[in-house]
Amino acid sequence: MILTSLYPQDPKTWFLSLPLNLRQHYAKGRNIKVQTAPNQPQIEVFAIQEGPSKSSDQVLIVHGLGCSSFAFQKVVNFLGIRGVHAVAIDLPGSGFSDKTIVVEEEHVDDGVLGRLKDMYNEIQEKGIFWGFDQLVEQGYVNYEENKIRVSKRNVVKAVDLGTEEIGKVLGQVIDTMGLSPVDLVLHDSALGLTANWVSENRGLLRSVVVLDSAPSGTALPLWVLEMPVLRDAVLGLGFAFRRLLGTCCSRSVGSLEAEGHRILLKGRDGRRAVVGMGRSLNCSFDLNEWAASDGVKGLPMQVIWSDALSKEWTEEGRQVADAIPQAKFVSHSGGRWPQEHNSEEIAESIYQFVSSLPKNVKQTEEPVPEHVQKMFDEAKSGDHHHHHHHGHDSHGHEHDHGHGHAHAGYMDAYGLGQEWAM
Repeated sequence: MILTSLYPQDPKTWFLSLPLNLRQHYAKGRNIKVQTAPNQPQIEVFAIQEGPSKSSDQVLIVHGLGCSSFAFQKVVNFLGIRGVHAVAIDLPGSGFSDKTIVVEEEHVDDGVLGRLKDMYNEIQEKGIFWGFDQLVEQGYVNYEENKIRVSKRNVVKAVDLGTEEIGKVLGQVIDTMGLSPVDLVLHDSALGLTANWVSENRGLLRSVVVLDSAPSGTALPLWVLEMPVLRDAVLGLGFAFRRLLGTCCSRSVGSLEAEGHRILLKGRDGRRAVVGMGRSLNCSFDLNEWAASDGVKGLPMQVIWSDALSKEWTEEGRQVADAIPQAKFVSHSGGRWPQEHNSEEIAESIYQFVSSLPKNVKQTEEPVPEHVQKMFDEAKSGDHHHHHHHGHDSHGHEHDHGHGHAHAGYMDAYGLGQEWAM
């Protein structure tokens, strides 16, 4: 990766230090390039998927802040076994998606240090003897004092997207992977992060599933990640982070699973990205008003909620379901983050809901004859911007993406310079 040295941690070194379960998780996924603004660099979004890409049921899972697709591996797997095309992404700033970007910023040099720097640069450019001659002849080095000096430098910034930018990411992922009309599963804080986009993009959606996603906030307390001493202790000590997860996110969590979450959250400046995105959460989000809006009213919805944490949390789930008149309410026995023991339970609830909906148009589409498809492919080969067949060194442009396809440059995200078959 170019500019690797600018990052807080060398991505290649970080990747090679990962435990086996995280490497296996990464091996099952792919990267999709998205862009949140024309003048911004592209961001790579990591995604895992299971099931037939031509399925009539297309499910996209969006995790909450502090979590990632790592928690949804078994949910995605169980849905795939049921014949659903299930996709789970890592939001930018989370998991294996880009957590930092390098941007070029203009900097105006002023003050004494700025002038000294300019003088030094001018002497470097014109030579030491020029500077010496200036001192002998004039008693000082002549340079343009009043000139506005603007320098450009590369700055590493955390990817802390706002709600509008996250909506753009979702739209591009859905388009790139050919998921529309999609059954969108919103976990934890993902409801607050995507609510506006959902209400404005009804045409891309078939349904929405709310999974332990309350307007009240995030399962993982983000303030813990902001306090300097506390955050270092929690993210630096495996047992401390596991205890935090067990208290706030999961009823029980294994040491390997907890360590995976800790590494993904801590690595490559993930903490800073998650905290930044947390600030963009709409604290005044009105669920009743949102559910009654034209873009949401009548949209098939389901609420899947934990009834094993506390009476207060169960009651909040009922209130969420009551605020959405058309929503079906289903409970599960896990925590606010999916756990290994109840992933199948969650997946089954999602499957029962999406399979009961009117089938997508995709199911009735006739396959394109091979000779016609060949003509389409040949016509598209001249397009240097959008390639839709396999074998190109690009990310996220295969609309009929299944398993076993080599994805060129896939490992380049971590500077390993080799292909991985998916």
